[in-house]
Amino acid sequence: MSGTNACQTKYPKEWENSKIKSKNQTVSDDGTQSFFWRAHTFTVLIIMIVVLVYECLVEQQVQDQSYNIKRGLIACASFFVLFGVTQTPDGPFIRPHPAFWRLILCLSVLYEIALIYILFQSVDDARQLLTHLDANLGKPLPEKDYGGSCKIYDPDNLESPFHNFWDKMDGFVPTHFFGWWLKTLILRDYWLCNVMSIGFELLEYSLQHQLPNFSECWWDHWILDFLVCNGLGIYLGMKTCEYFEMKPYNWRGLWNIPTFKGKIKRIVTQFSPYSWVSYEWRPTSSLKRWLFMIVLIVLFFMAELATFYLKFILWIPPPHFLCLGRLIFMWLVGAVAMRESFEYLDNTLCKKMGTQTWVCIAIIMTELLICLKFDWETVTKPFPPEVAFWWYIFLSALVTWTIGQFLIRPYFWPQEAGQVEKKKE
Repeated sequence: MSGTNACQTKYPKEWENSKIKSKNQTVSDDGTQSFFWRAHTFTVLIIMIVVLVYECLVEQQVQDQSYNIKRGLIACASFFVLFGVTQTPDGPFIRPHPAFWRLILCLSVLYEIALIYILFQSVDDARQLLTHLDANLGKPLPEKDYGGSCKIYDPDNLESPFHNFWDKMDGFVPTHFFGWWLKTLILRDYWLCNVMSIGFELLEYSLQHQLPNFSECWWDHWILDFLVCNGLGIYLGMKTCEYFEMKPYNWRGLWNIPTFKGKIKRIVTQFSPYSWVSYEWRPTSSLKRWLFMIVLIVLFFMAELATFYLKFILWIPPPHFLCLGRLIFMWLVGAVAMRESFEYLDNTLCKKMGTQTWVCIAIIMTELLICLKFDWETVTKPFPPEVAFWWYIFLSALVTWTIGQFLIRPYFWPQEAGQVEKKKE
């Protein structure tokens, strides 16, 4: 293995061990280091040089500038990925293999480089760039409106009286469900997940004047999305978290297991967590945690909204592999970033932001800038008066409560505030 994460100098980490012990979790490891776990830096270097020698001296040259540019860029990206996977420090996750998470870090850096390059283009050039990935892109898309008639049962339509309901049962339904299941695995908190679920539905209400995609019926917002898809996803996600928190972790080398069935089980469990750290955010316990939580929620919403605005601006249809691929990729990036962020917040010995967190924030901000630059008129459409009014009320209440809770209350009632803090701890 190469290196360590930003907060500790050795593994296993004392902070992580203390969090595990506080939940009475059992983790044992026989310490077996097989070929699979050894670093192969020299082997990778030799293979890379052999490939370059073949390209330079053996393969016939092609007199096609576009072809050579694409191959050159792929070769440069491949070199960066190989360097990163073999040389960059390990992150907080080691399953299924630390190299996998080093790969995710390298790919996230390449994604950020691509976003920065797109940022310096015009919107038309950016759309044409995507045609190099898929020739079917670069064409205007009809934006689907989920509003319209909100009758669940339409007696006037004899052939399909529930057509309004079935029209809304598209690919976004399983995406909502599985998306919140996976997001719950990285947030690991009922309160935080439900606040974000409610918050995003309110954002859709607030922004439907900008994107028709956000215009939905009330039952689509609060029954189909919030209660059914999001609610079930959050529930199953928390049940999965409870399972990982309670299960014992007994790691043995594959060749130390005598039975074939045991070896198969060991291979499957390689894709499960090495151990499990529960996230106790405690947002109201201090001003630092409260502000940290607000920033976290805002960044989360920005990443979620970018999914809709980017496909709208760059003309990418929702079923396209770029949309689904970005969602899966950002979930992997977010999983590491969330783990690093929680340790940065909770561990008093951690004085540096995690590498993946740094890159993740850069990606979110760059995506925001692309949306602002390429479609300023849409993104800056003013809120309807009634929407602006309620946001003003909400923000005023949030600021007032923050000042009262963390500045006024400790000053006038220090004993009461101290007792509440001790009780929360």
